[in-house]
Amino acid sequence: MTDHTFRTFLEDFLDAWKHSSIRELEKLISKDYQAREITDGEIVDFGYEESINGWRQGFAFVKDNRAQWEVNEISIIPLRENEILATLSATIIVEGKTMDTVNLFFNTYKKLNGSDWMLMRSYIEAGVPVENVKKYS
Repeated sequence: MTDHTFRTFLEDFLDAWKHSSIRELEKLISKDYQAREITDGEIVDFGYEESINGWRQGFAFVKDNRAQWEVNEISIIPLRENEILATLSATIIVEGKTMDTVNLFFNTYKKLNGSDWMLMRSYIEAGVPVENVKKYS
């Protein structure tokens, strides 16, 4: 069973994402954040600063193109006490058309010292054909 505060946190996280709010998202990502992204077989590891820069670029693209995010929750798995893995898919809708690919996010969130939840780690599969994900979600 997941902590009820996690559901509230995740809703805030997704809301910040869907509204392209870098100010809100920055507050929800740990400064110790670590991630790995795979795009066309290329592996890139990065931390907090690179992540924020990536979010800024993505948010700018969405705003510049008057697009919107389509983010879907696939699964929520409690890993340990105060640590939860959320699997999310994300793509962008431009001029009413969904992009051909989605990114799959395997995000680990942790409740730190009994305080707030934070995004700690991500594993991201980028550029997955949208039809591959839609038939499973």
